[in-house]
Amino acid sequence: MITPTTDPRPADFADVRATNLAVVLRFVREQAPCSRADIAASTGLNKATVSSLVTDLIDRRLVRETGLTENRVGRPATMLVLDGSPYAAIGIEVNVDYVTAVAVDLAGERLLSWRRSFSGAAGTAAQAMATVAGIVRRVATRMAKEERQILGLTVGVPGLIDADGTVRIAPNLGWRDADLCGDLTRALRDPGFPVQVDNDANLAALAEYRFGPHAGTANLVYLTGEIGVGAGIILDGRLRRGGQGYGGEIGHIQLDPFGAECRCGRLGCLEAVAGIGAVLEHAAISPAEVEVELDEVVRLARAGDARTLALLSSVGHNLGKGVALMANLLNPEVVILGGYYVPLAPWLLPSVETETRGRTIAPDAGGCRVVASTLGYGAAALGGAARVLDSVDSGRLPRVS
Repeated sequence: MITPTTDPRPADFADVRATNLAVVLRFVREQAPCSRADIAASTGLNKATVSSLVTDLIDRRLVRETGLTENRVGRPATMLVLDGSPYAAIGIEVNVDYVTAVAVDLAGERLLSWRRSFSGAAGTAAQAMATVAGIVRRVATRMAKEERQILGLTVGVPGLIDADGTVRIAPNLGWRDADLCGDLTRALRDPGFPVQVDNDANLAALAEYRFGPHAGTANLVYLTGEIGVGAGIILDGRLRRGGQGYGGEIGHIQLDPFGAECRCGRLGCLEAVAGIGAVLEHAAISPAEVEVELDEVVRLARAGDARTLALLSSVGHNLGKGVALMANLLNPEVVILGGYYVPLAPWLLPSVETETRGRTIAPDAGGCRVVASTLGYGAAALGGAARVLDSVDSGRLPRVS
């Protein structure tokens, strides 16, 4: 059986080996199929060390051999690819109107994807925790039947999240100072795998960075298009959370001091003038009705309804103002519109791009592309699983007992 254990050897030796294991594992993930010689040549590790590390990774069933290849100079080489078949990483997103759960294997292949309606604003954090705990138990049961070990769980929430997993404030859910990480761990009765909580936009950005069509883009921003609007920010290939983990709250930048009232109590926030509430023109809409009403907006837009097209153009211009702020401040290569923005993208993007270009200080040399996400409503949940896989890439590896 494979279980997480501590290494009895001296900490410095164990740390160096764990780091080297992570280096080799990342190389195989990014370059597979590859040989031991490829790894040694690219990482600078000597061949004997690489051979030992690869044997260790094979024993952990993180890497497997796929046979020989002769399409190379010199002797045929045994090629390596990711295995990870005994493992699963779980991500869950709790939003105002739905909960999504995703499980992936080590290579990022989806093992399951569930989505259910959820009236988050009508309940308490404790009720949400109970819902999430129930979903996690179902996922764990499914993974156990497939003989997969769970490497970790990350839960995404639209709010300000401390490093310890406490939801300090989630305005659209009505939560304050909710110890979601601690409560969930206790509800699961110490599940044997790490539990983390993070902001939903942060996780969606991680999903795009690891799995999306712009994967590996070093400077990337993801904008949530849910009931709230938040930004997940990747700069120089790293997720940026800010000093207390509260970075990316672009939805509460004031664009119009005389504009519509935001859920945070202020006037004219980006969320109020360019969020889904602005598209539907009544922010108090029941979460269960959002997708139904959005379908109607899409239908009217396709039919060329003048009022609907004018509304989407106005929302797109306001959203473009927010994108331009990020373009000037952060200089991302791409800004990705997610969530409910995706079905509206054909009508929003022209206005967003026009406004962004007009307000960006260097639209040609320093501008950015604005695109719609292809990851669907499960982006934040997928990003939760990606955060677990990132921890494996960083050296938190399962051991052979």
